[in-house]
Amino acid sequence: MLLAQLTPDPNWLNSGDNAWQLTAATLVGLMSIPGLAILYAGIMKRKWAVNSAMMVLYAFAMTLIVWTLFAYNMSFGHPMIGHVVGQPGTVLSANSLEQQAQIPLLNGLVPPIRFPLSTLVYFQFVFAAITVIILGGSLLGRISFKAWALLVPLWITLVYSVGAFSIWGGGWLSQMGAVDFSGGYVIHVAAAVSGFTAAAVVGPRLLRDRQHTSPSNLIMAVAGGGLLWLGWSGFNGGDTYFANPDAAAAVLNTHLCTATALCTWVMWDALRFKKVSVAGAINGMVAGLVAITPAAGYIDGYAALVLGLLAGTLPWITINVAPRFALFRRVDDTLGVIHTHGVAGAMGGLFTGVMADPKMLVYYGPNHNGAGASVVTGLWYGNPHQLLVQFFALLFIIGYDAVATFIIIKLIGLVVPLRAPDAHLEAGDQLIHGEVAVDLEPYPGAPHLPVPAVVGAT
Repeated sequence: MLLAQLTPDPNWLNSGDNAWQLTAATLVGLMSIPGLAILYAGIMKRKWAVNSAMMVLYAFAMTLIVWTLFAYNMSFGHPMIGHVVGQPGTVLSANSLEQQAQIPLLNGLVPPIRFPLSTLVYFQFVFAAITVIILGGSLLGRISFKAWALLVPLWITLVYSVGAFSIWGGGWLSQMGAVDFSGGYVIHVAAAVSGFTAAAVVGPRLLRDRQHTSPSNLIMAVAGGGLLWLGWSGFNGGDTYFANPDAAAAVLNTHLCTATALCTWVMWDALRFKKVSVAGAINGMVAGLVAITPAAGYIDGYAALVLGLLAGTLPWITINVAPRFALFRRVDDTLGVIHTHGVAGAMGGLFTGVMADPKMLVYYGPNHNGAGASVVTGLWYGNPHQLLVQFFALLFIIGYDAVATFIIIKLIGLVVPLRAPDAHLEAGDQLIHGEVAVDLEPYPGAPHLPVPAVVGAT
């Protein structure tokens, strides 16, 4: 009797597409929690492991609250202020959560997306959250937690939403033809530019922390990096909004480019430093993942291989050459986000303008017969205009995010201290949170054991 009273699924709902979007979103969420929390804690000095992970946990939670209350509609809702940002509004009512999702795609196309709005809100939330978390990688080891607590909601509201709406939400850049498959500009360039700007204002870590940067646990960093790599299947595979052939191609391109970039970075390390390192391999992996992100569903596999070679080379050059310049010596970008995310993301977005293949069909019509397909054609295939608009979109993201972030961080500094007190910078987690990542103290009553002799020691 109960089954007979249940309302049937609406005819627009496709369970396969809905299941894939929810799965892809969860994969992306795992990249932050626990992925980046583990990676940050493992790659930072031991005294900063807890603080680094806590910054990730807080940012993930706060972003979801802000996102559902007003920031989702600012990023994907009805336009306001010249198609630069959407009108704020909640997405928490029953009607909102279960209505059919609608989102403008390339060239103003609004496809009949076949899953509910709640799925789309969840999917786009994990993208917003990981963006501000990546930004935080530039500020680890000295920003006060109070300043971070204010920066997260303000940055999502005033910076992220503008870039997301302008390129993804039907805004003015998308109407010009600018594309960004999964966030090379909206996520990675935005996080890198904003992180670098904020780092310049907040100031550097203690000198000894900059000179002695031994990771607390490289194996945990590998675990966090592995969650990033595999989670990226949802990052790039979900952005077609359909469980279609282009989603599969985007996933394969993602892993092909990343593997190539990692091997290329390791090769350069071996040639330059005569040894390879786990930290270098992680940097190469991240650069490859970031570079393919704006291009994943627009380029073919040959282009993905070439992009991997570039991603393992150009950011490697900048991260090793940049310290020669005064600006990069003065600005303490803790994890080198400007290189692995900023340089790689910009390169991937411009590469899309060159190598976007019109045979890569991002969107299929409701019958999956190719009708209404959304395609992008790059310079290599006869459309130089695409590279031009990609370059223009890059300049906008860099310029707006730098200025807006500078203003936000300065305003926060009027309310709370931007830097943790010197005593906190000296002690780290123990003084800031009253916790440590690994308890190295002997338990009460533990017997005192002699230190074993080292074989061969004199």
